[in-house]
Amino acid sequence: MNIKKVLFFSVLTFTIFVLLGCVGGSEPTHNDDGDLIVRLGNQTATNSKLPEGDTFEDNAYTRLAEELLEIEIINEFEANGEDYDRQIALTISSGELPDIMQVSVEELEELYENGYIADLSEVFDEYASDYIKELYDSYEVNPLETTSFDGGLYGLPAVVNVTPPHMIWVRQDWIDELDLDFDSDGDRLITIEELEFLAQTFIDENPGDADNPVGIPLAHWLNEPGYGGAFTMTTIASTFGAYPRNWIEDADGNVTNGSIMPETKESLALVKDWFERGILDPQFGTRSWDDIMALAVNNQTGILTGAWHMPDWGLSNVKEMNPDVVFEAYTLVDDQNQINIASQDPIGSVAVVSSDFDHPEILVELINVFYDTLKNELNLEEVYPDIYEYQVLDVDGATRPLNMEVLSSTSELDDYSFIRDAVNGDIEVNDIPDARSQTLATSIMEYQNDPENASTAAWALYHSRMKGLELGQSVTDNGNLVWINPVFFGTTPALEQYYGNLISLEEEEFIKIITGEESIDHFDTFVEMWYDQGGEEILAEIEAEIAE
Repeated sequence: MNIKKVLFFSVLTFTIFVLLGCVGGSEPTHNDDGDLIVRLGNQTATNSKLPEGDTFEDNAYTRLAEELLEIEIINEFEANGEDYDRQIALTISSGELPDIMQVSVEELEELYENGYIADLSEVFDEYASDYIKELYDSYEVNPLETTSFDGGLYGLPAVVNVTPPHMIWVRQDWIDELDLDFDSDGDRLITIEELEFLAQTFIDENPGDADNPVGIPLAHWLNEPGYGGAFTMTTIASTFGAYPRNWIEDADGNVTNGSIMPETKESLALVKDWFERGILDPQFGTRSWDDIMALAVNNQTGILTGAWHMPDWGLSNVKEMNPDVVFEAYTLVDDQNQINIASQDPIGSVAVVSSDFDHPEILVELINVFYDTLKNELNLEEVYPDIYEYQVLDVDGATRPLNMEVLSSTSELDDYSFIRDAVNGDIEVNDIPDARSQTLATSIMEYQNDPENASTAAWALYHSRMKGLELGQSVTDNGNLVWINPVFFGTTPALEQYYGNLISLEEEEFIKIITGEESIDHFDTFVEMWYDQGGEEILAEIEAEIAE
């Protein structure tokens, strides 16, 4: 009888335990095959180029990670752009995190302060490959310092050495068709006057045979602090020594924001003049990113500002609709034949691990796989054929479980130099010490050898590397770049509270100035508004941070 009672209560206890686990316990941590389940907050891309049937949760990259690490990847949520930002905000407010996700530096600090994320110090030291550690060490200031708090490491940042300058991508086939005397010395360094001439000529001659041709389209946000965005006036402002949205020192050594400096007023006056003369898009201020891209696709414009890699994710759409299109990369110089550049923080998003996840080493192992193992596998086609095929198809890297890059401080130009040497026949493709660059060189040679029958992906890679990165290498070698160093990249309480509204204020007031609703002198009123609406408090806090 006592034995029966013991058995009865043992079964009852086990049943209650199982029921509680089903009702209020945690989700299963392993699948039926015994593989660890890893739940991601997945940041997707708009133009992934995934083959039919593959998804952000199930593709060549995720399948390889699952095989090598004996895990099953489940995307707890998928989102892009502002939708992703909103999803992260909801996740933080609820305190219910996926196992791994990517956040901003500001969100990282909030997660740390609330105890939501794991200290990665020990697992990084133990699991990170020597190569990954060297990548982070290659920067003048190790980016891991930014993601460390009180002696602990709470996130692994994306790091990219952004190759300047901001460029102007021009329809070279139109220049050739019109037999224009443009950039006669071939250095691809052009002046404001030359750009104006080209824009006006494209409008007047309309080589695209389009309704309502547009000279120069710019996005309504107009400014970004770095060199990776599209449709901004970054290269235009640089000719005036203007650095909008960068925290820099003024002539008196005081911290200021480039958006409120006199040089930015000068660059706005130029863009305003373009609007009045019809050189700037008449619908400036109202078009979305897709609208501007459609102008290029529909042959309404042949001038687009953007980064060196713009052919890979934007201009390739133009190629799809216009098979004979040829772009060339140019950049603007000031009256001293110089390109003024503000150096940039290499840190992008930060990958974090929930403090509730028992295997934080998985994040480090994922980074090893995608930014060491695959990058340095010289026989990629045979060892990882599915990944090789993705690279041939130019599938967006955002389809990896981590939508980020972990690159050395000189990676872009280092990779380009090997690609250039292989394309020029100075070395063999197999001599390139990087699998991805081997694939790129092969595709570029495919285009170079038979441009009429080459794929759009090969066309894009040729343009982005042999024109975009080549221009970056050229201006670096020739000493055209004049650098200034922003004094602050972080955040402060006032910056978090007010800066979003100040960005909106800037966009609204600059649109009014350019489109003629306000005069150029309204810029001075904007500066006063900027100080009054939080700017003064932000600057005081930044000064205090720097003083510390």
